[in-house]
Amino acid sequence: MDAIGVVIALVMLFLVVAGVMAVVGTVKAAKAVAAKVEKHEAHARRTVENAALRAKTFTKPGSQGQLAAVRLSLRTSLDATRQVLEAGLAEDGQLAESLQLLARLDAHAAELDREMRILEREPDSTRLAAKLPELRERAGRITHSAETMRWAAQDRMRRFADDDLARLGRECENEAGALRHWDRVGGEDGQDTTPGTGGAADTGRAARAARPDEQPKGLTGGNRLRAEDVLGLGEPLNRLADRLRKPNTGGANTGGA
Repeated sequence: MDAIGVVIALVMLFLVVAGVMAVVGTVKAAKAVAAKVEKHEAHARRTVENAALRAKTFTKPGSQGQLAAVRLSLRTSLDATRQVLEAGLAEDGQLAESLQLLARLDAHAAELDREMRILEREPDSTRLAAKLPELRERAGRITHSAETMRWAAQDRMRRFADDDLARLGRECENEAGALRHWDRVGGEDGQDTTPGTGGAADTGRAARAARPDEQPKGLTGGNRLRAEDVLGLGEPLNRLADRLRKPNTGGANTGGA
């Protein structure tokens, strides 16, 4: 009974842990979906606001149109800088610091944009015209800082791309040179193993093998050599045979005497 109770407790504990993990996973997934939806919603809302500001620059004359143009320029510059930095962050980790600076610029830009949005409802056009130079100057400072980072990031990415392309070009040239180096010396025998011309020696040997009448003569050739010729005794044996064939006149005279 005790063993059954332990098994039941373990099963219940496993079910509780599985339930907790399922709840945690569901919460994380819900948060991720909510963050993604919020991001897309903010992007869509900003796109609509930019379109409205662009329309105001053409439809509203005077200070109202100029204020809308300042807001649109500020938003466009920051958005463009953000896109460039986020696009290059995957290959260049140093751009993370630039994104942090851009976030601080975003905070100042958001504050300035809220102030300009309030001034859009200002009925006194004189006050709006008086405030417009200051607002334009502040927006220009933020825009200049964002553009400076964007241009520097673009130059940095282009420099990295040029360096990588130059290095790749050198590697391709080295590989092309290696592919053209087909004149290789075989080994200690000095035989040429060139693919188009290295078979000349083999061709000559094959031609000589095809003409058996031109084979070098040796011990097994058509004209067989004698054993004494091989041993170098041919000439001495010939001289000895000649002496034996001569009549022994000296011995005959001796006997007659």
